[in-house]
Amino acid sequence: MARKIDWEAQLGRRLKLRDLHVFSTVVQRGSMAKAAEQLGVTQPAVSELISDLEHALGARLLDRGPRGVEPTAAGRVLLRRSNAAFDELRQGIREIQFLADPAAGELRVGAVESIATVILPPIIQEFFRQYPRVVLQLHRLGDPPLKLTELRERGLDLVLARVVRENEDNDLDVEVLLEDEMVVTAGAKSPWASRNKIDLAELVDEPWILTPASSWTTLMVMEGFRMQGLPMPRICLTTFCTSLRASLVAGGPFITAFPRSIVPFDAGARGIKILPIDLPLRPWPVAIITLKNRSLSPVAQLFIDHVRASMRSNADGLEAETADTAG
Repeated sequence: MARKIDWEAQLGRRLKLRDLHVFSTVVQRGSMAKAAEQLGVTQPAVSELISDLEHALGARLLDRGPRGVEPTAAGRVLLRRSNAAFDELRQGIREIQFLADPAAGELRVGAVESIATVILPPIIQEFFRQYPRVVLQLHRLGDPPLKLTELRERGLDLVLARVVRENEDNDLDVEVLLEDEMVVTAGAKSPWASRNKIDLAELVDEPWILTPASSWTTLMVMEGFRMQGLPMPRICLTTFCTSLRASLVAGGPFITAFPRSIVPFDAGARGIKILPIDLPLRPWPVAIITLKNRSLSPVAQLFIDHVRASMRSNADGLEAETADTAG
């Protein structure tokens, strides 16, 4: 059991940020030797520093084994808190830099494929027109993004993703920007494109391109067929690649489903047509996700405000397009 620690006497004057940095590096590399090599110091120096840190805290931080080191329960706590402390320090430095130059900074954004390739480009273009000195790192996430590990480990400032359930994670802030829906599409030159009414049963034997089986797109299409007592359609290709699906549908006999928000308003000019087919009306919100109780840099807040305004405009455009289609 860890002993009670007098912060001022035992840690406040002894624990340095460098100690935490060395400890984090050891955990990341899984080896004191590899950490020493990366840090440019000797292995004995790293070992001594870790031992001193364990002595000061009164708890073992690492389990040593033939395959390297693993953090103990106490080590994982220290690592998590250290990451938070370093992140707050980085954010503080960013704020100071922002005071010197409000139009500059660095930003790390995660986004799922459909948002990164279709929704984000015009948003980023307009953002760079206003803030040309911002450096943006865009990380492509899996779809769905699952545990959002990079965000939770503070490797990302924010994530843009689709949420399929109520937020059950108390450590995340989820702000819905756009309520999306699923639409079925075909090539503009397809025989289906000229039809004013199509029954889903007519498309059972058509060649479909869908996303992998566990994804929301495919689940919604499958549910639509099941609700009408129909067999599953003929799937000839599965891929998350939005551009590939759009290209194949525009140039061939294929059918696919997209979120309405990523089908461009000039879809006809691009060779894609939304078909008059009703799928289950399940909300598929586009959301911006951040870590609760985490200080965001001013540049991150600028980007969030910009995305929020752009998505609001996009939502208005979608409502107008839907009304015109219905009319």
